[in-house]
Amino acid sequence: MNPVYPYYPWQPYRIHTYPFHVTGNPVMYPPYYGNERFSSWYENEIKDYGKEPFVVNIDQVTKQNNTYRTALWTGEHFQVTVMSIPVGDDIGLEVHPTTDQFIRIEEGQGLVQMGDSRDNLDFKTTAYDDYAIMVPAGKWHNLTNTGNKPLKVYVIYAPPEHPRGTVHVTKADAMASHDRQRF
Repeated sequence: MNPVYPYYPWQPYRIHTYPFHVTGNPVMYPPYYGNERFSSWYENEIKDYGKEPFVVNIDQVTKQNNTYRTALWTGEHFQVTVMSIPVGDDIGLEVHPTTDQFIRIEEGQGLVQMGDSRDNLDFKTTAYDDYAIMVPAGKWHNLTNTGNKPLKVYVIYAPPEHPRGTVHVTKADAMASHDRQRF
């Protein structure tokens, strides 16, 4: 039996062998079938594709992101953002009263802190590549980059936390945006 090669969305062609071709020889054809939603990945565009069906290699897009925060997909009930935290910097101490949060580290390492108040962060641990961090609604939390390269993470908020299409190039942009949203 001939091997079936895996399909990766960033590859220009997908290769199939038996049973897709009776001779068993590889058959190559474009994977998109006219679906324009995925064409931007050839151009490395990271933007909010929310409320439409969307498939992405989350590891690849998280590692290629260089902004502090960019919304990748915003739906009715949850949101996915990608973040790049510079060496020695942090996400910033925060709390989301009604939003649960999932954070996955794709590259780097960091100090995770959580607690019931901003002055009592009694939960502390170090997390590395491939670690997942679950933050319950109402918990104060922070993630500090303790490594020697940018910390690359993706975050799932349920329900969505940021406006659709959010792009914060730097942490200062995010703080300024947050202040504008409060008033």
